[in-house]
Parts: sequence; C-alpha cells; structure tokens
Amino acid sequence: MIDIRPFDSLGAANHGWLDAMHHFSFASYYDPQRMGWGRIRVWNDDTIAAKSGFPPHPHDNMEIVTFVRTGAITHEDSLGNKGRTVAGDVQVMSAGTGIRHSEFNLEDETTTIFQIWILPDSQGEPPAWDQREFPRASRDGGFVVLASGTPEADEALSIRADAKVAAATLKAGQTAEWQAAPGRHQYLVAQTGRIRVNGQEAGARDGIATKDEGVLRVEALEDAEIVLVDSR
Repeated sequence: MIDIRPFDSLGAANHGWLDAMHHFSFASYYDPQRMGWGRIRVWNDDTIAAKSGFPPHPHDNMEIVTFVRTGAITHEDSLGNKGRTVAGDVQVMSAGTGIRHSEFNLEDETTTIFQIWILPDSQGEPPAWDQREFPRASRDGGFVVLASGTPEADEALSIRADAKVAAATLKAGQTAEWQAAPGRHQYLVAQTGRIRVNGQEAGARDGIATKDEGVLRVEALEDAEIVLVDSR
C-alpha cells in the first residue's frame, strides 16, 4: 500500500521564529489517524529563523535523528556534547534514561531541518549523541543509509531501533530503488522536487507512507533529494 499525504494536509504551527509542519500528531496537532508509522513517532519539517532555536529541554527513551536540509544547527547537551551540523549532514541523539539539549540556528540565514523521532527497541539505556558528514555526492543516484540499528553493517550512525534512515539525491529522470522487506514500514519525503513512487506521484515535502510494496522504485520527475525511514 502507498498513502500520499500532501504537504498542505500536515499539521501546522507557526511560532514566528519557528514554522513547523508535523507529519504525525505532535504538540497541539492531533490526528488519531497519524500517530506514527512503524517505529516512527514524529517527523517534523521545521524552518528556524536566524539567531533563534530551541532552548534546553529534556527527552527520554527516544531516538532523535536530525537531517539538516539548509543552513546549520548547533547542538549542546547535558553530557557535554557540542556540535554544528550543516546542510546535508545528520546528527542522532539516543535520549535513553534522560538528556537535556538545546538546538540553535546560530547562522545569519534560515535553517531548515527534518527532525525524526523513532521509538527505541528497549528503554533505560544510557543517553548518547553523535553526528557525521555525509557528502551529497556520496548518495547521487541511489540511497545511502545515514543512521541504522545495525550501524557497522550499514556504515552509518547508530540508533537503538530496528530502523534505517536513508537519503538519495536524484537528477530529473533518475531512479533509485529500495528493497522493502515484508511487514516493514517505509516513510519518505522529497525535500525538493516532484517524485513518482511505484507509479504514484508526490510533490516536494509530501509524506509517502508505504508497506508491503516489495521494492520501492523512486523516480525523480525533477531534481530531488529524498529522505526515507524503513522500520518494522
């Protein structure tokens, strides 16, 4: 099955400094039909104004993946970690037993991110944070795994969930395939460009929920950058 969720059907919350779109129920946005997909609990499409951001706040027992679309985000947490993640790169935070962190756009330009929350396989693990550069050229023409519950096998950042976060950069006319095992869920968003997934078209920033498709054939109708989560 494939369910296309148009961008203008998502939950919306504009706080001035933060313009957020919610693919799943979050904060004041509630839709009982959109409480998650597989292990995904949250997928927020955030636009953060220059010199603003999220002050220190707590999380626990959640895997939080931040894919920076444009600009950069600076992270600081209660473990003493600090890092700046730029466009195209990824940071992951395993909240575990509890962690406080802040995320600020310290740049002179707007920053846009996808922030994805994934339910962990087990609770009560020690918190952790990491980031990594993933040059866009490395994913030209096909999917590259960015974060994974099997990080050594995928040469990716580690998350504590039976899930993979992947991305592909496609020129118009190019096609990438993702092997979708039976019983697993996929959710993908093209941050730019129109795409066709197994014959169904979707626009930039639309959500695409799939299950039991076997192989996902993603065709770029325009130059596109796609982020995908595959989970049980």
